[in-house]
Amino acid sequence: MQQIIDRRLAGKNKSIGNRERFLRRYKEQVKEAVRRAIDGRGIRDLQRGEDVHIPKKDVSEPVFHHGSGGKREMVHPGNKEYVAGDRIQRPKGGQGGGGSGSGQASDSGEGEDDFVFSLSKEEFMQVFFEDLALPHLIRTQLAETPEWKSHRAGFTSDGTPNNLHVVRSMRGALGRRIALGTEKRRELHELEQRLALLKSPQTSVDDAVRREIDEVETRIAELRRRIGAIPFLDPIDLRFRSRVKTPVPTSKAVMFCLMDVSGSMDEQRKELSKRFFILLYLFLTKHYEKIDIVYIRHHTQAQEVDEQGFFHSTETGGTVVSSALVLMEEIIRARYPSDQWNIYGAQASDGDNWHHDSGRCRELLEQKILPLVRYYAYVQVAEPEQNLWEEYARLAETSGTHFAMRKATEASQIYPVFRDLFKKEGAPA
Repeated sequence: MQQIIDRRLAGKNKSIGNRERFLRRYKEQVKEAVRRAIDGRGIRDLQRGEDVHIPKKDVSEPVFHHGSGGKREMVHPGNKEYVAGDRIQRPKGGQGGGGSGSGQASDSGEGEDDFVFSLSKEEFMQVFFEDLALPHLIRTQLAETPEWKSHRAGFTSDGTPNNLHVVRSMRGALGRRIALGTEKRRELHELEQRLALLKSPQTSVDDAVRREIDEVETRIAELRRRIGAIPFLDPIDLRFRSRVKTPVPTSKAVMFCLMDVSGSMDEQRKELSKRFFILLYLFLTKHYEKIDIVYIRHHTQAQEVDEQGFFHSTETGGTVVSSALVLMEEIIRARYPSDQWNIYGAQASDGDNWHHDSGRCRELLEQKILPLVRYYAYVQVAEPEQNLWEEYARLAETSGTHFAMRKATEASQIYPVFRDLFKKEGAPA
């Protein structure tokens, strides 16, 4: 039997037991395990790893083998009890092989169960946020404190030892020695030939010839000294890698998180809102190095709070949703110029609001906030379509792709809604 072994390297040119290729092969099973994990976990346990179960029959590796050649005739025994399509009942429990597991047992104690492997925290988060991105993110103008990127700029004659280019330095040294010694070596070669001619037996030796021999020998010695004095490596031969820094545009972004904590938001609805915002927080901190997150809680009054107060504060009150939008606009005008920042907003509420205030919310979004932001997402954590949902629905018809609204009334709906709101352009649903 012949087997083909895949020895292609994984990421970063490292072979890690084909783990990455294994995850790619069973991508759908891994995604399904991640979805199940999200539905059953608490909001504080979203970053843990997860065990993935794959049926044994799906893990078997294909192999090449030699089949029996030629023509063969075989007679197989039939039966009188079953026909094609009949289903045979499993033996009842207690009679050997009647267990409840999905593995394959045998009377000898051998068998195979479903294959189980564990996703690490990093692998889980990678699958968790696959194909997600902030919509309409663009690179803005250079910031006051610009980011710098190094570019190669040839070679220079001075620098640090770490940047020394040995090959280029030795090439320059060789060229210098050739340039400085070529004429001297040519003259030396001619003088050596002349000296050999003068000392040949065919040449008669007199005082003039003897003086010429002395002069040639003196000149040869001088040339050899001068050729030997040419340094093998001179400081002027050294070449160092040169790099220059150029400013690059920044992609600064800020996310506004607006959560309703009014009296109509019971613990279940607050749990759903927190679950959504924790997903958003994990996504932003994993994929983007430089991003600001502004937390706003609101009932009758809106207040900017820190992360601890946003997720754990118990303050409540009446409902005036527009207070949060007014505060968001004030913060944008004061701290986040729209020509320098990519501004995003995410709002979670049950939709219960004063009727006159809902119309004001729509006007604030349409006239003041949406012209400043790249994207605004609204999640309603209650099923009834109240006046705030109706006003936002009117806005969604005219705002295009910069405004989106979804419902999530159960914990299992949060993850699909989140992926739907923040999936990359062109990514499969």
